[in-house]
Amino acid sequence: MKKILLTGGGTAGHVTPNIALIPSLKKLGYEISYMGSYDGIEKKLIEELNIPYIGISSGKLRRYFSMKNFSDPFRVLKGFQEAKKYMKEQHPDIVFSKGGFVSVPVVLAADKYNIPVIIHESDMTPGLANKIAIPHAVKVCHNFPETANYLPKGKSVFTGSPIREELMNGNKETGLQMCHFTKSKPVIMVIGGSLGAVAVNQIVRDSLDNLLKDYQIVHLCGKGKADNSLSSKTGYIQFEYIKEELKDLFAMADIVVSRAGANSICEILALKKPNILIPLSARASRGDQILNAESFHKQGFSEVLDEDTLTPEQFIQTINHVYKNKNTYIHKMEESPSNNSIQTIINLIHEISERK
Repeated sequence: MKKILLTGGGTAGHVTPNIALIPSLKKLGYEISYMGSYDGIEKKLIEELNIPYIGISSGKLRRYFSMKNFSDPFRVLKGFQEAKKYMKEQHPDIVFSKGGFVSVPVVLAADKYNIPVIIHESDMTPGLANKIAIPHAVKVCHNFPETANYLPKGKSVFTGSPIREELMNGNKETGLQMCHFTKSKPVIMVIGGSLGAVAVNQIVRDSLDNLLKDYQIVHLCGKGKADNSLSSKTGYIQFEYIKEELKDLFAMADIVVSRAGANSICEILALKKPNILIPLSARASRGDQILNAESFHKQGFSEVLDEDTLTPEQFIQTINHVYKNKNTYIHKMEESPSNNSIQTIINLIHEISERK
């Protein structure tokens, strides 16, 4: 039986693609373990699946000044020693890393014991953690064709992002019943992320009365971000957070409005939903969402709006345009070479572990 160690953490985006691979790895008979931080979000998500979990010390790698910059290197060093101990004792056949700061000591320890590592980079350009880890990997999977330009020659594999199988099995009727919607009007699904997105929420609410003339709207607004004064509007429903029912809401949606986080937009692509992306401003991030959105626009999958200059009139006009031309976007997404990402990655894992 081949042994695989999965790693990645810090946010759900560094964990859910790993989770998407687990059913296929189990079918192939892999013995699966997961290495993450002592108490990060990855611990809860993985333990719910009854996968053996190994916690290690983790520190954040920062590009800015913080007093923690003086203590975190010692945490990373401790994590490296803990990961080395595991590699020496268990010697997995292969490591698959989804990134995040906790993955760095895991990748370095695997390389020290000549255990092959495959990395998955979600964003257009590698983040700091993966930049450190990439020289120690045999292959780097990625979501965007352009990412190959930022990777060492011979390591790049354009795979797309593995998507949870359950998302593909939603029921439109269940979604309509849950939201008390009719079949007579198209549905817009707005996703602000687990914490919500103030700019996205605001533009939806500013445009609401006009949009409800022609559409129904399900709004995932984020924890603590619901506006109770709008709860009586027919054809509009808010949820602070959705988990199991997300697949049914996706199945129901005719258009999706979303931020441009890599995993979120890859889910939209896999589900072939015409969409409008409102990336997080470069003022509040390293600009990765802007690059992600530009790539999807260039490939014909999405329309992109700038949150800093967006007006309700522009928002409504873009929604109408996307809905009118929805089949064009769907056709482009159907042509994407990243549609079979799980199988592509599983084949790569199997090939490299067999070669070893």
